[in-house]
Amino acid sequence: MKLKASKELEIRFSEVDSMNIVWHGSYALYFEDAREAFGAKYGLSYLDIFGNGFYAPLVDLRFQYKKPLIYGHKARIEVTFRNTEAAKIIFDYEIFDSEDGSLIATGYSIQVFLDKQYQLIWTNPPFYEEWKQKYGLIK
Repeated sequence: MKLKASKELEIRFSEVDSMNIVWHGSYALYFEDAREAFGAKYGLSYLDIFGNGFYAPLVDLRFQYKKPLIYGHKARIEVTFRNTEAAKIIFDYEIFDSEDGSLIATGYSIQVFLDKQYQLIWTNPPFYEEWKQKYGLIK
């Protein structure tokens, strides 16, 4: 079972550089918007994680650009949860041009779990195991 969410993006002036192309740093924000949409849809938001006694910082964030996004364009970002047995949250991303459906960028992010003392957690926290079970992600 694949868990997915999507979010519409409208490219704002503040997100582009002097070439009128979306500045590369804006993609990190788009990916975060997608993670928030996913969290709201499936009950795995930052506040859900925090409320269960953990932090989930990013430890890896990758982008691959296929074509530029321009000020005024509309795009759609799709985020897919990548299931793993490791104590990590991994998401894959695809950004599509809303007008012609072409692929603009891909990427992924990896988050790990820290307890409230900022210590790395090596096994899945109980709430995360329960969440995975709820969505049929545990074999």
